[in-house]
Parts: sequence; C-alpha cells; structure tokens
Amino acid sequence: MRAVGKQVKLLRERGGLTQRELGERLGYSEELVSSLERGRRTPQREFLEAADELLGAGGLLRATIDDIERAKAKARVRHPAWFRDYARLEREAVEVNFYNCHDVPGLFQTERRIRALYEMRKPLLDEETVEQRVTSRLARQEILTQWPPPMITAVVEQVVLQRPLGDRAVHRQQLEQLVRLARLRNVELQVMPTGRTEHAGMGGSFILLTPKGKPQLGYTEAQSSSRLVTETEEVRILAARYGSVRAQALTMQESIAMIEKMLGEL
Repeated sequence: MRAVGKQVKLLRERGGLTQRELGERLGYSEELVSSLERGRRTPQREFLEAADELLGAGGLLRATIDDIERAKAKARVRHPAWFRDYARLEREAVEVNFYNCHDVPGLFQTERRIRALYEMRKPLLDEETVEQRVTSRLARQEILTQWPPPMITAVVEQVVLQRPLGDRAVHRQQLEQLVRLARLRNVELQVMPTGRTEHAGMGGSFILLTPKGKPQLGYTEAQSSSRLVTETEEVRILAARYGSVRAQALTMQESIAMIEKMLGEL
C-alpha cells in the first residue's frame, strides 16, 4: 500500500497537481487522496485506472490492481474476531441502517477520528494493532463508493456531534465529512436532538443490515462483544424501533443545517 501510495504521489507531483486538484479531477476527496498516498487506505480499481490515465502512468498503476485486491482481502481479516461475522455481511449488504448513541458510524468516520479512537482505547493498544484496526475500518468504507452502492441510513445523537474527540481540528474534519456524505444519493443522515422528550432508542445503539438475497438481520455491540440478531421477531422489533427513532429525529435537511451550524460555531 505504501509503495503504491508513493507512486501516486510521485506521478501527481510530476503532473503539477495538488492532492485537492487530483481528487477533484477524479471525483474523490482530498482526504482520500492523502490517505492513499500515505498507504493508509486501499485504492479501488476505479481510482487506479482513472489515475493511471490522468497522470500518464502508462499502465504502472493499473499493474498494481491484482496485488491491491489481495492486500484488501488480507486487511479484512484483521478485524477483531468478535466483529468479523458482521464485517463479512456488511460487505454483501444492499442496505445498512445505523442508530448510534455514542459515536459516528464507522463507515462515516474520517481516518484521523478512527486513529484517535483507537489511540485513546483503554487498555492501550500497541502501534501495530492500531495500524491494523485503522486500515481495516477504512477498508470497510469502500462500500460507500462501490457500484451499485448499498442504501445507508443513520440516526446519530446530537451530543455525539458536539463531542470533539481527538481535538477540535479532527472534530471539524469529521463534521465536514458528515455533511459531504449526507449529500450522497445513497446516504440518508439524521440527527436526534438532545431536547426530545420521547426517544425510542433508549435501549442503545444497533444496526439493521440486509445482505443481498438474504433476510434482514440485526447487530448489537457493547464492550468488545457483539451479537448478530437473526430471529425473525427480534429483527422485526428492531426494525419497528428504528422506524420510530427516524420519525423522532430531525429531517435530513434539518440535520445537515444543524451540522453546518455546528461547523460555523467552531
């Protein structure tokens, strides 16, 4: 990953482009280009093919695609053992619905926030484990840009968006990322206001996931333990609860406006 990232950086600089300019021409964010160049994120086939042509690489970047695919497969197995079943199902999902009461969904987190979260973990994680976890979580986010992408909805508590984990610069970048993702056609993001007097999600965070060609299932997680919910009645209850949570939350437009207001106050 680092070797491919260095090649992209060298070709970009040779072409006289900044990371932002390269991202804009290829349809990617500046942060993603930065992560790829540092070997923190696995480049997708589409990115390598487009960058090869734009930067005049003559097939150099295309030649790395097979190796990148193998590296991505390895990154996926670095998830903690208790999380791997969910991660496998998420890769096959056509729809994912998040209710989060303590953090931003992992699929929406910036690299800097992910790193901050793992570095503050207690007991402390060693550097190698931190790098593995960061790489694995970023690899999960590839479903956001694959085609066809899954439909992703999320309800996040207002207080989560007010907590500057990492530092204020990391927090600002995370809020900016949420605004950008909330405008994608396959993403619907809502904020649950702290002032609500009724709240259907007081039982805690959960995920509803629909793998392609399979029934919907639920997933809950707490203190490094997890549970896949497959029993039909339990899944039905979670789905009904999620519907109530979405109805109690701000609309998508109101949610974006709230996040933009928070950004203006930082």
